[in-house]
Amino acid sequence: MSEAIKRRQTRRSFLKMTALGSLAGASVALGETQKTMRPATAQELKERYPNSQKIKTICTHCSVGCGIVAEVVDGVWVRQEVAQDHPVSQGGHCCKGADLIDRARSETRLRYPLEKVGGKWARVKYDEAMDKIATKLKQIREESGPDAVMFLGSAKCSNEQSYYIRKFAAFFGTNNIDHCARV
Repeated sequence: MSEAIKRRQTRRSFLKMTALGSLAGASVALGETQKTMRPATAQELKERYPNSQKIKTICTHCSVGCGIVAEVVDGVWVRQEVAQDHPVSQGGHCCKGADLIDRARSETRLRYPLEKVGGKWARVKYDEAMDKIATKLKQIREESGPDAVMFLGSAKCSNEQSYYIRKFAAFFGTNNIDHCARV
């Protein structure tokens, strides 16, 4: 057996080899990308929605408040741009805000309440879903107390939504609340 194989692999040598492998992979990927990239044609640069109304607004996806320019056609949000002159975002966007329009129009977006019945998801009415949730929460609070439940916020909640979650938790009788948006 050779000396190189007998030698114990250290954390440092592992990290060096990983970095080397990553660089090699990135250079191959970059080379492929450069082969497929081309300048945009005049037709592609032309506006997709020439009759759209451009509305300056604030992204509500988190509490930062970045500026966006929404393009609206007949009351439908069709496209967005970053507000270049906005004092908060200064022409930038986070990945959540940049992806917002895709999430709003996504085919996989949840659009109505679902309940798993017999191993399959079935659509239920809003009133029915709310009644089931309220009944279950009331049962848990009566049997185990209000601290048996924890309310979790989301990075996708706006400041206002987070405020309502906090208020709901307080009315429920618990301080068990947390939020995952520790940016």
